[in-house]
Amino acid sequence: MGRLLDPTVATARNRVRDNLVDLPPGSRLVLAVSGGADSLALAAVTGFAAAKLGHLLNAVIVDHQLQAASAAVATEALKDLEKLGIEARVITVSVGTEGGMEAAARRARYAVFDALEDVDAVLLGHTLDDQAETVLLGLGRGSGSRSIAGMAPVDGRYRRPFLGMTRKQTETICRASGLGWWTDPHNSDPAYRRVRLRLEVLPLLEDVLGGGVAQALARTADFLRNDNAFLDAAAATYADCLSAASLAELAPAIRGRVLRTAALGAGADPSELAAHHIRGIDELVTRWHGQERIELPGGVAAVRVGDALTFRPTPVTP
Repeated sequence: MGRLLDPTVATARNRVRDNLVDLPPGSRLVLAVSGGADSLALAAVTGFAAAKLGHLLNAVIVDHQLQAASAAVATEALKDLEKLGIEARVITVSVGTEGGMEAAARRARYAVFDALEDVDAVLLGHTLDDQAETVLLGLGRGSGSRSIAGMAPVDGRYRRPFLGMTRKQTETICRASGLGWWTDPHNSDPAYRRVRLRLEVLPLLEDVLGGGVAQALARTADFLRNDNAFLDAAAATYADCLSAASLAELAPAIRGRVLRTAALGAGADPSELAAHHIRGIDELVTRWHGQERIELPGGVAAVRVGDALTFRPTPVTP
């Protein structure tokens, strides 16, 4: 009689299958693996689900070179993936300093995945705990519903099957699969806001509110993503409306989305375009007293000329 399947592994397999089921057989999947418990657990269960669905699977390990032992960590992850029967390769990147090390490392990592060719989906190991932290970070920024809608299970080519799994569960999966894992020292460094949320704020909220806070935050993100999708679709019907008088008649929730879409269409940087930029553009529509242009990230400015709201390239300073 065979060994019983660990129930956490079974749950994880089902989550991966549900996340990938819309892809046609033969789809090419890439696992983003760090050597940590989350990504190794994802690797451990995705091989089974991918085979059942008829998908092709390999993995990429990004070595950020942020610790002296990073190459050794990547090598161990390669060995673990080989044990799981998953072909993998290591890509080494150089991480800059703009915006802080955490943000710079993320940009470098996603640049690797964005550049991958002949790939239908990139699987990321973000968990329910990551989602809760992301929602709290967005709440602290006060940037509106979009910033607290968290991460989507499917976002273009990126997929996050584990948003309903906790970190403890990913460690359970690794143990059940005979895998060790690497713990990033940055994950316990209180210099990072996310770490303090993880180690200080969330445990306090769990204690004060009686548990289930991470799950509640993740549910809130799900609700907000659904609301945002509906409002974005409603705003799309006004995509060509850049008359200030017509824009002023729209509900604020719709108008803000129309302005954001117009700014992005004009070339504003989506990773830097924030709520205060949209508020500035909105004031050109609703509280215009001849004020100057609103500078936007990406070398674009919003300008009002009479009743017309326009977007123009920002002059380059020699």
